Amino acid sequence: MTEQQSSRFERGTDGPKVIVAGVDGSDSSLRAAAYASGLARRQGALLALVYVQQVTAAGVALGAPVADATDEVAEDLAARIREAMERIRGLYDIRWEFHTFRGDPYNGLVKAADDLRADAVVVGASEKAGHRFVGSVAVRLVKSGRWPVTVVP
Repeated sequence: MTEQQSSRFERGTDGPKVIVAGVDGSDSSLRAAAYASGLARRQGALLALVYVQQVTAAGVALGAPVADATDEVAEDLAARIREAMERIRGLYDIRWEFHTFRGDPYNGLVKAADDLRADAVVVGASEKAGHRFVGSVAVRLVKSGRWPVTVVP
């Protein structure tokens, strides 16, 4: 066997080890989490569910209790996810973690994917009409070209 043949990629032997799914409580993000959990189960990968606590500059400048509100959302999401995982316990074996990051959604997901050494990122399609013109987090992740990105409607 030549050196070139021995270093060739083998199909089907390697798959993702860490799949990051962005969740924010929206229907599309919860569908993305469900889709990602199926991928993680089939691939034997770790499912890292990530909520980015949005901190707006205006809220911080005005002294609004932004951190308290986003902490409540994170706690609610974590509880909902734990509940869903408990329902499927025994049926499926899925390794999962819940992480929160602070910042804007795009940079938070990029940081999460980098920190967790993600092999793939799954997000829900934006439900906001203005994103057709400005660009959504999903579009920005796809354009960055750093990981395979799946956008779930």
